[in-house]
Amino acid sequence: MKVAVLFPGQGSQYVGMGKEICEAYPEAAAIFNRADEILGFPLSKLCFEGPEGELTDTVNTQPAVFTTSLALWEALQNRWSGDEVSFVAGHSLGEYTALVASGALSFEDGLRLVRERGRLMKEAGLQNPGGMVAVIGLDPKVLEEICQLVAERTGKCIRIANYNSPQQFVIAGHKEALEEAATLAKEKGARRVIPLAVAGAFHTELMNSAREGMRKALSSVRFRPPKVPLIANTTAKPVTEPEEIRDELLRQLESPVLWVDSVNLMAREGVDTFIEVGPKKVLTGLVKRTCRGVKLVGIENPRELEEFVNSL
Repeated sequence: MKVAVLFPGQGSQYVGMGKEICEAYPEAAAIFNRADEILGFPLSKLCFEGPEGELTDTVNTQPAVFTTSLALWEALQNRWSGDEVSFVAGHSLGEYTALVASGALSFEDGLRLVRERGRLMKEAGLQNPGGMVAVIGLDPKVLEEICQLVAERTGKCIRIANYNSPQQFVIAGHKEALEEAATLAKEKGARRVIPLAVAGAFHTELMNSAREGMRKALSSVRFRPPKVPLIANTTAKPVTEPEEIRDELLRQLESPVLWVDSVNLMAREGVDTFIEVGPKKVLTGLVKRTCRGVKLVGIENPRELEEFVNSL
């Protein structure tokens, strides 16, 4: 078995996430307790009980998904050596989780960074309003041409922000450009066009105002070489050096997430098992649509964790 461990990003949150795992494993509960202390408010209560509106606020969502995923990882690590892990990767926010799991970043620093990242991204969304739309069932070249056409015609920002699977993409930008691009995508044969409930046009230049604040936050944190390579969102290549990591996390704010290329690279490198650790199973679904013949494991509750450990 050659394994890649994946960590989800924003959009995977739901009220109740992490509750079962904390009830089952004291080490998972300890992660949430540390998060509550570091942040100075009961993040655990927000994850377990809501309210949903507060949980889906970007400034809360990012530390919530990060903490839930790492509580699961802590419980899993205590029951599995992880010797088979060859790569880690995370989707957008999940890249921070992956860095903590790989030993490149401390939990405390990672939590403070994602809280600040959420705040800065929300602020950038207010300063430069925009949105995101999922497009399913359209060739990426056609979608890129649509974005380019609309950008030239309107002078507004519009681009593919996430290359999630061979048939699923997310476009992002100014709302008027987004509406026009979504209409054209339908006309060109997209099966589904779905507006996303997010606070801005993430992974585009509309996040530029968050850059300086994030640079400052990243400069105050110590990164270490990861125990296993991180496959970077913006390049779909392995990253192993602290300065490369810092550059990646800064670049990630405004650059598209190359998830398809990242998954394909890991498969070419011999990964035959992808394990998603965190709420929901969004990433295993994307891998399933990208790679054939690989084993997919999703772990978000005690039953799934024990089933995986027992299968070894």
